Amino acid sequence: MLKNIHLTGFTMMAAAMILVGSTIVVSKIIGEGMPPFMATALRFAIASPVFAFLLWISGQRIPKLSKREWLLLVIQAAAGSVAYTVLLIMGLSFTSGANAGVIVGTLPVIMGLMAITVFGERPTWQLMVAIFAAGLGVLLITMGTDNGDGHHDSMRNFIGIGLIFLAVVGEALFLLLNKKITTPIPALTLSTLMSSFGFLLAIGPAGIEFASGAYGHISREAFFGVIYYALVPTIIGFLLWYGGSARSHSGEAALATAFMPVSALIFVSVFLHEPVSLQQAAGCFFVIIAILVGMYQNGSGTNNPD
Repeated sequence: MLKNIHLTGFTMMAAAMILVGSTIVVSKIIGEGMPPFMATALRFAIASPVFAFLLWISGQRIPKLSKREWLLLVIQAAAGSVAYTVLLIMGLSFTSGANAGVIVGTLPVIMGLMAITVFGERPTWQLMVAIFAAGLGVLLITMGTDNGDGHHDSMRNFIGIGLIFLAVVGEALFLLLNKKITTPIPALTLSTLMSSFGFLLAIGPAGIEFASGAYGHISREAFFGVIYYALVPTIIGFLLWYGGSARSHSGEAALATAFMPVSALIFVSVFLHEPVSLQQAAGCFFVIIAILVGMYQNGSGTNNPD
């Protein structure tokens, strides 16, 4: 019975990571037909009421927080909700979806690296091996020059990879700052706050994009892509991840993250018709190795599906 519970939990978390992998395809489509801040504001405008409804029916309440903790939440929303979404969409305008999938898959390793360099945590040999493997994986795709549209432009590819790397740094900062909040905040409450703050932070820049006339270039595909992003990876991905993590060990949660880069490569090949090069496949392999090695460091299962 216990094995069945663990299998169910792992399957749910793996499904959540597969949905996260699909956001690479969706973000690519959105970037071709909608300005990034308008897309981000719309994403959270759709997701926030759903999260609020789930929060209401669950009976959870927002805990009493200090001013410092509220400030940390705003910074988390700016980094992990708004910056991540905007930079991912922008980056995919310059590089391929396959490259993006590999880079986003390095999130657990980037978290470990930032924990050492920014927060002064002591490194372990497992983390150092994971950082080396992830770095090798990213180096392999950086050496490639395909920007995803069949053209070869190393500078555009480099810019795109850089933007997506910054997106991952923002998501890692969100997860690490969560450890600095001493008041326990339930996952559903935190997601509701992040979505709501994300909308408030994105609506201003989105208004500037709207005033500049960018709304005239919005495509139907991009509009429905944002709806999908808001409801499926954001809402359903959340329910699958935290439902699965409640039934599993933290090490299994870390292992499930390996499904993200693999699913991203499959999705971009099937839906975007991007050829996956040997370099990209090798880069994905080394990133998965990094995830598996890092899993044995502390079995962190704190990833928040985005």
